[in-house]
Amino acid sequence: MIQASKIVSCGTALAAFLCTASIAWAATAPLGASGSWHETIRTRFEPQAGQTRVAGRVSSGLCFALSLPQEWRAHAEGSGTRLKAAFSDAELEVGLRSAHELRDMPQPDLASRDAALLQQDYESLLGRPAQSVSLASLSAGATRWSATWVDAYLPSGSHGMTVETLIVPLSSDWVLELSVTQVMEKERYEALLASVLSGLRVQRGSDCGV
Repeated sequence: MIQASKIVSCGTALAAFLCTASIAWAATAPLGASGSWHETIRTRFEPQAGQTRVAGRVSSGLCFALSLPQEWRAHAEGSGTRLKAAFSDAELEVGLRSAHELRDMPQPDLASRDAALLQQDYESLLGRPAQSVSLASLSAGATRWSATWVDAYLPSGSHGMTVETLIVPLSSDWVLELSVTQVMEKERYEALLASVLSGLRVQRGSDCGV
């Protein structure tokens, strides 16, 4: 999460990063997501239900689905997909990472290995270790990773920046990474996270589809 209203200076590596980052309650997409798979993401808005159904195929026998309040539209971006709300600035970035990419991490499970790699990527990008890190287990088998950096150039009262990603192991081979961005209000941010998790489903078998 990024809690700041404007950028004051780009005089440090961290502040320079913020000059290119979106100001929101959540930070950028997962770094290093592997595989170009945005072609298999489908969205369908259901006006009567007032929600958007999102479905994605990871492999021939592995799919996932989730729902979002109101209307959202999918945009391919790099190796992932960015879902943008039609009537607000909110975005959901969807990334996929293979277990093979995490094979050298020493942590005991996929979620913690993915969190460690995310932290490593951000620390490399920002040029300094995080001052605090949180890893919490949530519903639907998800893990919430967040890391905070403190820098005097940040304009917020705490001079801190927090990045956050929801990590969902889909199988022993794949991890789903979800990042909500462009949501300024903390209450709305938390409500959107809860909505994403409550509607998240993993489907296995040759008949799974999008």
